[in-house]
Amino acid sequence: MDVLYIVLNIVVLLAIIGLLIWMQKKHFSFTKRVFTGLGLGIVLGTVLQLIYGAGSEVLTETTGWYSIVGSGYVRLLMMIVVPLVMVSIIQSIINLEKTAELGKMSAWIIGTLISLTMVAALVGILTATVFDLSAEQIEAGQAESERGSMLEDRLGDVEAQSTPDKILNFIPSNIFLDMTGERSTSVIAVVIFSLIVGIAVLGVRRKNPEQAETFTKIVNSFYAVVMRIVTLILRLTPFGILALMANTVASTDFAGIIELGKFVIASYVALAVMFIIHLVLVGVFGLNPMVYLRKVIPVLGFAFTSRSSAGTIPLNIQAQRNSLGVNEGVANMSASFGATMGQNGCAGVYPAMLAVMIAPTVGIDPLDPMFILQLVLIIGISSFGIAGVGGGATFAALIVLSSMNMPVALAGLLISVEALIDMGRTALNVNGAMVSGTITSRIMKTLNLKTYNDKTAIEENTSL
Repeated sequence: MDVLYIVLNIVVLLAIIGLLIWMQKKHFSFTKRVFTGLGLGIVLGTVLQLIYGAGSEVLTETTGWYSIVGSGYVRLLMMIVVPLVMVSIIQSIINLEKTAELGKMSAWIIGTLISLTMVAALVGILTATVFDLSAEQIEAGQAESERGSMLEDRLGDVEAQSTPDKILNFIPSNIFLDMTGERSTSVIAVVIFSLIVGIAVLGVRRKNPEQAETFTKIVNSFYAVVMRIVTLILRLTPFGILALMANTVASTDFAGIIELGKFVIASYVALAVMFIIHLVLVGVFGLNPMVYLRKVIPVLGFAFTSRSSAGTIPLNIQAQRNSLGVNEGVANMSASFGATMGQNGCAGVYPAMLAVMIAPTVGIDPLDPMFILQLVLIIGISSFGIAGVGGGATFAALIVLSSMNMPVALAGLLISVEALIDMGRTALNVNGAMVSGTITSRIMKTLNLKTYNDKTAIEENTSL
């Protein structure tokens, strides 16, 4: 009988996918299809949990089959990240008129990302204080205790790395290893390698223009093929979001959310405040924030459901280039850098809120100006090299808490709501990267305002 129920659940998913395919054939906009998938995923996940109950064998088997669509889509995106980043950045540098633009571009992108992360830390501190959050308010069960023990075990690896060691991790020693995404800083390493290759081509162009031209043609050909692959994969976005959201809702521990509702609400208030700050910043640079928001929502929707900043890189680049009118080189670099440094949600808001919650347990006044200053600076520095995949926030929390001489085990108290909070954090991470790209392109006067203000730009240019 269980097999029959599982097959029925799979048929329901396939039927909804059929509906999304029909919408595509009827030329419904990409945004409408994404949100239809998101909405139906929530409904499907809720129904599955109500019928079968969380943790049931039928539900576990069903989500396993659904993962073929959801996790499979994320894997396809991760597959294309390295080729996309590498070829895009090389091509962007080759097309630069002045090499000095490269330094200016990088400085603005990195500076914006880190500055926004430090602002996010202040928002996290303020929110945790307003909501009067404290680790003492949470009762530790078996799962929380096990999570705390695991974090203490990981602490040794984190403490063994000094700040110079973390910076050295950005520099590739084996580019083929980094192409596999083996390290948390692999994307940055690939970016650095691509920058070196691009600069080398500019040098060859001055001394041997014929060979440089041959290489440029090869890169342009690779770029055309890679971008075509990206477009093909991105067409699957509504299906991926549908399955990911259904699995997330079906597997959510609603009892834990109710118990820790105060912490969930506080987290999302902090994330919402940072989203508003992002929009205000876009407006400060003379751009319509509502136009920006409307165009990035499909990307944020995927980031929310997938909980992977790195997996969102292809969507991020595509939206910046084709929908927001951001310069190609800026879009490539901001999306790549934003996946491994300056993550507003995982490296900014989250560790700041944890530090404020834990401070009273060790006799520290979280409102002490020196405590706040030290916390914000440590968060800014430690936000370099945070992996843009699940677990990045935990790594950031370990670095920050250990640097502040606080017990890291208490960070395990929020394990039951970790996934729910992480969804919002990831969306904020990705939005921070897109804002940094948009602002940098605006400052460097390479932003295509016609594309930015064109409501149909993403549909016309991506054929999604």
